[in-house]
Amino acid sequence: MTTQEWIDLSDRYIMSTYKRHPLVLTRGLGVHVWDSEGRCYLDLVGGIAVCALGHAHPKVVTAIKEQVENLSHVSNLYHIAPQILLARFLVENSPLDKAFFCNSGAEANEAAIKLARKYASEHMGGRYELITMQDSFHGRTLATVTATAQERFHVGFEPLPEGFRYVPYNDLPALEAAVTEKTCGVLVEPIQGESGVVIPDSGYLPGIRRICDEKGLLMIADEVQTGIGRTGTLFACEQTEVVPDMITLAKALGNGFPIGALLAKEKIAAAFVPGSHGSTFGGNPLACAAALATLETILEERVLENCRKVGAYFLSRLGELKNKHPRIREVRGQGLILAVELTVPGAEFVEKCMEKGLLINCTNGDVLRFVPPLILTRQDVDKAIGILDGALEEK
Repeated sequence: MTTQEWIDLSDRYIMSTYKRHPLVLTRGLGVHVWDSEGRCYLDLVGGIAVCALGHAHPKVVTAIKEQVENLSHVSNLYHIAPQILLARFLVENSPLDKAFFCNSGAEANEAAIKLARKYASEHMGGRYELITMQDSFHGRTLATVTATAQERFHVGFEPLPEGFRYVPYNDLPALEAAVTEKTCGVLVEPIQGESGVVIPDSGYLPGIRRICDEKGLLMIADEVQTGIGRTGTLFACEQTEVVPDMITLAKALGNGFPIGALLAKEKIAAAFVPGSHGSTFGGNPLACAAALATLETILEERVLENCRKVGAYFLSRLGELKNKHPRIREVRGQGLILAVELTVPGAEFVEKCMEKGLLINCTNGDVLRFVPPLILTRQDVDKAIGILDGALEEK
């Protein structure tokens, strides 16, 4: 079928919850993807920070093939060997003690919200409110979209659940002033990805930890986008030596296979008992096999080191573009989560780059976001910079 025939079928049968580009992607390998007409693209979207090892990584493919030939699903009525191994890996490579598995970042944050309330009901006098940050993004379930402090995501879904208060990001005095007798915790992204790769001051996360300790609150780090190596360490919180009470993960965890996870300290995790929470597909053998292969490969093949080095090079090349193009207001990033903030809307530049064989993403209207596979090379960066440079030069 032609591209247009595919798109016509999509429009006929699929709900219009996404504004899609006129591409039908059919194949991927490493940092490249191909569309239904055979055109090749350098992929700096990576499934939106998902494909940390790129497309069709052989170790992940092998792990999934071997697992599907052995056991694909049995439910959490039974112990699941790959799930146990994955939980051990995450606990041994994080500062937390227990894991809960689900299928997405929204589900991971939903689990964190429920666990915070459950723990608070038993140990904090029934407190239930969470403080979240303006311009945050935590998911699309009714609770997580309410935690997402952006009104545009709320329209049409009112009345929203109670129990959330919003304060500006990177503003510790505002956070401290918002704490009440109802507050049980703080939910925060180490870097705000969807609102344009907003990176806080170095003292922000430690400051949240201090406030939570002083006031007896839970600190929840939403690392759905920043976790699994995106910033150059396995978890972004590591870079400020902050230990949250809970961490949520998804996106890159399965390198494209849907899986989410909630990690928590032992005493907090104990609030979840049989019947408290669950997921039919959460932690199924296939997803856990994919995730375990992803994590082992990231550590064994020095992917984190590559992320740091290539990310720093990418940031420097974007800085060169800023010096050349007045339409660039700012460049920022950490590891391989990077952004170019423009003085004009960014959508047209996404289209221009796509025409030239480069896939990038525009978020928050005027921010070009780059969240490529962590296996990106300097040569890939140079190619991307050349295309972006040309797009910015066009009138």
